[in-house]
Amino acid sequence: MISKWFSVLVVISISISIGLRAQEKEFILPRLTGPIQLDGISNEPAWQFIQPLPLVMSSPVYRGTPTQRTEIRIGYNDDFLYVAGRFYDTDAANIRASSFRRDGGSPNDDVFTLVIDSFNDNENALGFTTTPAGLRDDYAIFNDGEAPAGEDPFNGNWNTYWDVATTQTNEGWFAEMRIPFSNLRFQENSGRVVMAIIVWRWYPRNNETVVFPDIPPNWAYAGLKPSKAQDVILEGIHSQDPLYIAPYVLGGVDQSYKLNGDNVYERLDTPERNLGLDIKYSLTSNLTLDITTNTDFAQVEADDQQINLTRFSLFFPEKRLFFLERSSIFDFNTGGPTQVFYSRRVGLSDSGVVPIYGGLRLIGRVGSWDAGVLNIQSASKYNFSSENFGVLRLKRRVLDENSYLGGIFTSRVGDNGSYNYVYGLDGVIHTEGDDYFTFRMAQAFDDDVIRSGRMKLLNASRLSLLWERRKTKGLGFQAWAGFSAPDYEPGMGFLQRQDIIWNYGRISYGWYASEESAVQNHIIGFNPLIVYGYSDHSIEYVEVNPDWTINLKSGASFLTSVKWTYEKLKEDFEVTDSVKVPVGEYRFWNLNTGYQAPWGMLFRTGVNIQLGQYYDGWNVTAGVTPSWSASRHLEFSGEYLYNKVSFPNRNQGFNANIFRLRVRTYLNTQISVSSFLQLNTLDKAIILNVRLRYNPAEGNDFYLVYNETFNTDRYQSTPTLPLTDTRTILAKYTHTFTF
Repeated sequence: MISKWFSVLVVISISISIGLRAQEKEFILPRLTGPIQLDGISNEPAWQFIQPLPLVMSSPVYRGTPTQRTEIRIGYNDDFLYVAGRFYDTDAANIRASSFRRDGGSPNDDVFTLVIDSFNDNENALGFTTTPAGLRDDYAIFNDGEAPAGEDPFNGNWNTYWDVATTQTNEGWFAEMRIPFSNLRFQENSGRVVMAIIVWRWYPRNNETVVFPDIPPNWAYAGLKPSKAQDVILEGIHSQDPLYIAPYVLGGVDQSYKLNGDNVYERLDTPERNLGLDIKYSLTSNLTLDITTNTDFAQVEADDQQINLTRFSLFFPEKRLFFLERSSIFDFNTGGPTQVFYSRRVGLSDSGVVPIYGGLRLIGRVGSWDAGVLNIQSASKYNFSSENFGVLRLKRRVLDENSYLGGIFTSRVGDNGSYNYVYGLDGVIHTEGDDYFTFRMAQAFDDDVIRSGRMKLLNASRLSLLWERRKTKGLGFQAWAGFSAPDYEPGMGFLQRQDIIWNYGRISYGWYASEESAVQNHIIGFNPLIVYGYSDHSIEYVEVNPDWTINLKSGASFLTSVKWTYEKLKEDFEVTDSVKVPVGEYRFWNLNTGYQAPWGMLFRTGVNIQLGQYYDGWNVTAGVTPSWSASRHLEFSGEYLYNKVSFPNRNQGFNANIFRLRVRTYLNTQISVSSFLQLNTLDKAIILNVRLRYNPAEGNDFYLVYNETFNTDRYQSTPTLPLTDTRTILAKYTHTFTF
């Protein structure tokens, strides 16, 4: 998965004087005049007829002088898009490539990246990254590179079929990418296809980036904004409509413990044997059908353990590949993490994994419409009946290339007669410059609400209105208002709060320091939030939160914020089983400060500390996130989170610690072992996840998976708990056939 260092790298200012025909809005990509051998060297005659893209330094000094010579060329034939990079290095002995990991890489690696907006819709794009080790890292970019604070506008779990080759000499390192057009959805018009591209090279030892094209540093994720990419024209390419059939076979055992009639824990061994099939077919060059039967996700990494000090549900990202391709088409965000469609509602529950019989997904463009259709049938398990999940999403560009209108419909129907339907309408209107107006409204029809006789359309609705200036250089702002009524229940969505009305604002100002300064830029912000009760209109929550971010040219960054909070609790808040905050009104403040080490360091860490009042008590939260790339065969990353909550007046409190350690080892780009160990002292558990992967080719995978959960306090109940709570050992092989 692409890590968060990428999001920082692409924030870097992007600037060049575009050559070729780039002074126009579009330029024609050159066709290759001969064959290309994918070896990284790019010395074929066909490459010699293609001029390199003009590049300029974007960091550490915007429009400064690059210290290293770089040449990047792009060409194509009927079947593939080719990209060649020559990355000369005056200190080639110290070229960095810390990992062979698929979807890996590190902020201290030398990096070459291509971003493609293949639909040229100025909203979605695909990223392709490699390093001198020849790893493949791909990810899906959405929402024009815009995301709420603390979130990323890309999904690193997305994968597709493509190839890369690299080589290294005493002059530098060299790379060639080959991306099939069959895996790039595009719109053909009179023999022409218009896409958009961004390319960049990251040189970690100097915190240096050179990029193409010219994107001013006015947005938080400037290098991830498809709307700012360079439009390019390709001629004479056509849809090839490939068919991929990927059967899998799985076998293993699940082990758990259950009290028997003698009040003794007895181990239960449950064999796991399964067969399944995934099919992908390109109906047209811009419309893809996926069919899945007996769907399984045994190889997916475990979720991160978290400590929840809020009254609301935690949001966990989707990691299952079937739900990730162009998943942004289904996005219908009504504020914060709240979604009308949250794919983890399908096949997952608090009790465990719910089997999926099968389903289909259709995604692409039909005329001027972006469309997504999803239908999944799950099995009956735990307290859930067999259910059918359906989603229809439509979007159409209006007014200009940065505006759209759309709608969504979701259905969740159980064979026990339960049902939940939601429809929504939304739009993004580009008013002028960097100013945008976004509206989203949704209404839910839930069987429990209807049968109770309290169904009223307004009381089952949610509305979100946002006016914003999307920039971090100069003045930026957000003005956001909306409501979530008490009977709004999106059965396939994610909802943190209901029965509320909110008003939120943010005003920010960013500026760049002088060329001589060690500081790259400053951003200051002021963030007020007021939440009212929808039913009684009383003030429930007020937050005032000024913040200050400093980014250094070395790649280091600092963040400081102060938050004052008023909160009215209408019912007791149970923080843990033994600690609760009683009904009442509370006013409290806290201070948050963080530091992130420069990206180019082989050993680096981040530190974050939050301390202050917590309702009528006190809270200290501290975290440290070290990582070390020992070699391209071995890397470590860890995280330690410390939480101390105390209520002296009630003699209540607790300490909660989370420890995470990831160890990844690689024989080469095909064979790897990933180990993920987590300790959660609040849940009194240790979770271990070990995965061996053999990936001889894209789409062909062998996984050996070992999961185990340990009880760290075996004497918390009688009889004594077993050391192991659950254990799973599975082997899974998937082979993809292409037709």
